[in-house]
Amino acid sequence: MAATTESVKADAAEAPLLNVRNMILGSLVYIVFYAWVRWYEGVYGWSAGLDSFAPEFETYWMNFLYIEFVLEVVTAGILWGYLWKSRDRKVMSITPREELRRHFTHWTWLVMYAWAIYYGASYFTEQDGTWHQTIVRDTDFTPSHIIEFYLSYPIYIITGGAAFLYAKTRLPTYQKGLPLQYLVAVVGPFMILPNVGLNEWGHTFWFMEELFVAPLHYGFVFFGWAALGVMGVVNIEVQAIAKLLKKDLA
Repeated sequence: MAATTESVKADAAEAPLLNVRNMILGSLVYIVFYAWVRWYEGVYGWSAGLDSFAPEFETYWMNFLYIEFVLEVVTAGILWGYLWKSRDRKVMSITPREELRRHFTHWTWLVMYAWAIYYGASYFTEQDGTWHQTIVRDTDFTPSHIIEFYLSYPIYIITGGAAFLYAKTRLPTYQKGLPLQYLVAVVGPFMILPNVGLNEWGHTFWFMEELFVAPLHYGFVFFGWAALGVMGVVNIEVQAIAKLLKKDLA
């Protein structure tokens, strides 16, 4: 009984399986950052973003584009590189409790991916249609596009890639092969970015109204819906966690 009591005390002293603080802070990073982005767009979109030949457009928007390119490449390199470099080479030997804790950390990554997908593939994408139904574009790099295509899309790609790398390098569940559900959930939305090239080519050569039902936009819908593949990832997670809980109880 004494040994059992000490074991219970040791378990109670361990860190909680789900780090709620990290999940809240991570969510706030996306919310606060995109609130600032929306403020910037609201202020400088109208005052400096209507004429791409004006000097202020170069100052407030093209420089914004150049900076985000550099930061995105650097962030992806550091984050993905760190997750791969620090991978657990003995991942199949971890304890059930440690594996369960890592699953909950993985869920935190999935929540961050959900936030990033919402802002990129929903909020700013819908806003872009409204912008171009109101303002005639004179360049492919409109304020709306600089935020939507070249900021919010890379951010959810970086986040989704990080979630996948975390699962692949730290969870035994994902060690065999490449889960199709994860590939659909991450690679599908990633393909929206190459589809941007087709979209810009079409709008350059065809003077067409900015309608979401236009055939030129079908690729955005198809690849955007691929994000629903995350439900397959959740199914994998639920099954893995259920097995671990049974093992722990046994």
